[in-house]
Amino acid sequence: MSHFDDWEEDELLEESNSSNSLYSNRTSNDPSLSTPSLSKIEVEVKIKQIGMRLDQYIVSNYQEFSRSKVQDGILQKSILVNGQSSKASYKVRNGDLLTISFHTQRDYLPQPENIPLDILYEDEFLALINKPANMVVHPAKGHWAGTLVNALQFHFQHLSLENGENRAGIVHRLDRDTSGVILIAKEERTHRDLSQMFEKRQVFKEYATITAGVLNRDSDYIEGKIRHHPTDRVKMYVTEDEHDELAKEASTYYEVVERFQGYSLVRVQPRTGRTHQIRVHLASIHCPVLADKIYSGRDSIRLSDLVSGSAAAPDFVNDGSDEIIIARQALHAFKIRFRHPRLDQWMEFEAPLPEDFQKVLQVLRQYRKLT
Repeated sequence: MSHFDDWEEDELLEESNSSNSLYSNRTSNDPSLSTPSLSKIEVEVKIKQIGMRLDQYIVSNYQEFSRSKVQDGILQKSILVNGQSSKASYKVRNGDLLTISFHTQRDYLPQPENIPLDILYEDEFLALINKPANMVVHPAKGHWAGTLVNALQFHFQHLSLENGENRAGIVHRLDRDTSGVILIAKEERTHRDLSQMFEKRQVFKEYATITAGVLNRDSDYIEGKIRHHPTDRVKMYVTEDEHDELAKEASTYYEVVERFQGYSLVRVQPRTGRTHQIRVHLASIHCPVLADKIYSGRDSIRLSDLVSGSAAAPDFVNDGSDEIIIARQALHAFKIRFRHPRLDQWMEFEAPLPEDFQKVLQVLRQYRKLT
């Protein structure tokens, strides 16, 4: 049996499609090309705030299931609560046992793929991976191949199946275009212990980001309740409605590392783990993550965007070197710290800043320094 809490800084499957992924090669393991089989999932509800509908809870934790499919499953009694049929509007409670039975495709199970991985650490119980940008963590609609799970199955003989084969080894998630360190469980007992540690806020994560905008304070907390956008499925937003039952409390600590003209390099520590938390919180104070398509309106940054206004700008434009220097959100899971559940030792790992992130910083330090 698996269980989910609402700690994860998880990925919401966004507007991208598989043809845009560096790691996508849609092959015969596309579910549309295979024969159906019955898939059964049992999940124990772990929720911090009452009031979430049954259909919303399932969709928020299993993005491979559309809301319409979930609602149909509830009507067809393919989804049970504590062994009984229910309504989509049922408000789930801690400890509820959900049984989800759908006809899925036999080849939907992820296949091993020889995708290079930057393995920061591994032992017989767990591993830490430096995930590249533009890689989805686990298979779901539009991303049947080229995921981190596909790569893990090739590189590791044993992975925890606590959350099913589609999420083999996955304890927490990162957005597709967020790079950096991610924790992987190789066996079920370790997976359960790590999940409990996330739930109890005993895993400490630190991100590096570059914002479009200058943060006024050197350090501060951003606190605002986060919920799904009412009309845009891929977007979250901060609500000021204290009585919104679908909104979740969220807290983010930030510290400015370096300021530039119009930009900031920031160290961020999410104290809760809501979907898109860092991105939506920074956007809420008018300093969105650089090149964040959903929250800043830009999905890439050119050299001229950063050097515009400096004396050197015309040279870059005229000599043909106006290249795109980052083509994804400038957000990187830089550090993770936790007590190893089997070795009983505190461990800390860092994922070096990726090349595109470093290139943006190099340009900002050269052309956007504060005088």
